Amino acid sequence: MRAYEAVQAARSNRRPTAKTYIDRMIDGFIELHGDRRFGDDHAVIAGIGLLEGAPVTVIGIEKGSTTDEKIYRNFGQANPEGYRKALRQIKLAEKFHRPILCLVDTAGAYPGLGAEERGQGEAIAENMYELSTVRTPVLSIIVGEGGSGGALALAVADEVWMLEDAYYSVISPEGAASILWKDSTQAERAAECLKLTATDLKSLGVIERIIPTTDLAGAHMDALRAAVASKLREKQALDTYDLLEERYQRFRKMGGDFQ
Repeated sequence: MRAYEAVQAARSNRRPTAKTYIDRMIDGFIELHGDRRFGDDHAVIAGIGLLEGAPVTVIGIEKGSTTDEKIYRNFGQANPEGYRKALRQIKLAEKFHRPILCLVDTAGAYPGLGAEERGQGEAIAENMYELSTVRTPVLSIIVGEGGSGGALALAVADEVWMLEDAYYSVISPEGAASILWKDSTQAERAAECLKLTATDLKSLGVIERIIPTTDLAGAHMDALRAAVASKLREKQALDTYDLLEERYQRFRKMGGDFQ
């Protein structure tokens, strides 16, 4: 799959959303609302449930499926209160020794005036800072779009996985084309330059696993649930010092072959 084809696939209206994965993978999910500072951001779903019988905290960026849902979810573009809601659940997971599963699908954090006034950049940076040292396992999966800091705020993890037809990039291809060539129609060319596909990112050491998307309704979802549960059990068995050291070294070695 070419880079811009992956971008288009990640944006498809027929694509399963974060809520789809939660419904199919997590038993007894209880959604928890609000950041206890400003309000409840509907672009972020956060709560607790059971993954193969074990408690887990799940945080997902939700786009919605219908037009009304997309408007309600702000098209998956989170405000600062969404990231602060996520952080509240991250800290609760740490307190109760629950592993964390993040499901990322966003074109980017919401760039509106209100979001900037309420500290959008600071909220994203705080999540990244706290996730780097949270004393419980974190697994993030890019299930659709992985756009800029809006995605990175939930992708500082022990491992990052991607669906084979997702993308993960510092900027959208259209945005990059507008900056580099003053022409957004050069998006396909920009996508190739950005190395944003799962294959590209796996080769660069940015992600650890590529997830096939051949059967989202059946065997694929069962296999994904089993793989996630196994990885979280593996990470949870580690001593806290070893867990944090492995996370630290994961980021230290990124790009090592290109220095």
